[in-house]
Formats: sequence, C-alpha cells, structure tokens
Amino acid sequence: MRTFILLLLITATAAAQEHVLVKGGFGAEGYDLVSYFDGNAEKGDKAFIAEHQGVKYKFVSQAHQAAFKANPERYLPQYGGYCAYAMAVKGEKVGVNPKTFQITDDKLYLFYNSWGVNTLEKWEAEAPAELKTKADSFYQALVQQ
Repeated sequence: MRTFILLLLITATAAAQEHVLVKGGFGAEGYDLVSYFDGNAEKGDKAFIAEHQGVKYKFVSQAHQAAFKANPERYLPQYGGYCAYAMAVKGEKVGVNPKTFQITDDKLYLFYNSWGVNTLEKWEAEAPAELKTKADSFYQALVQQ
C-alpha cells in the first residue's frame, strides 16, 4: 500500500513539473518570485529554497521564502513560467527572459526577450485581455492532456 501511495505521489509530481519551465534545476530560472511583486527581477540565493509541487524555487531572503511558502499560488508565474505571448498566439511552451515580466491583476507573466524580439512589447501593443483569455485556454488544455 505504501508503495502504491508513493507511486501516486511521484506520478502527480512529475505531471505537475511537466508543465512548468524549469531551467538550471529551478522554476523561473532561479529568480525570486516574490521579488517580481516588489517590481524587481532578482536572482534567488541557494540559501533560501522552497519547493512547490515538485519544483524548486530560490529566493533572495528568508522573508521572501516565507511569503512564498505561506501562499505559493499567489506568486507562481502564469502558464508555468512559459512565455505568455507564445502561449496566447500559438499555444506553445516557449522559454523566457526572466527579467522581462509584467504583473497584471496581481498575477505574474513572463515573456521571451531575445534576438531583437520582445514579446512583452507585442503583448502590450496587441489586445492584452484577449491574449490572456487565449493563453488561459491553451494552457488549461495542455495541463489537462
């Protein structure tokens, strides 16, 4: 029975991780999720790590770590940390530049920004509310597969 329960936990963790962008062993490429809500994109410190649904996150301080642990859902990036614009336009999981972000309606959105393409600018220039609706739908379909 314990083996069965352990197998279920491992399977659930793997399923949760499947739809979260993990790079370098950490969600959000090791950036402190709480710092985004302070208006900053700050690299976390290995001294302050928290795990949520099998994904590890780093924080700049014990206070940020504690805030995340108290309410992880508040700080998690939308669409598993994948590019919000790519999710909206193509329903694809595309990596991000963790320094390119937006907080809207108390939600964190991350964007691709490389090789002269800044998808945050595209997001803002197009219809953000419509893009969000499309991205929500595409991501929900991915998670339910």
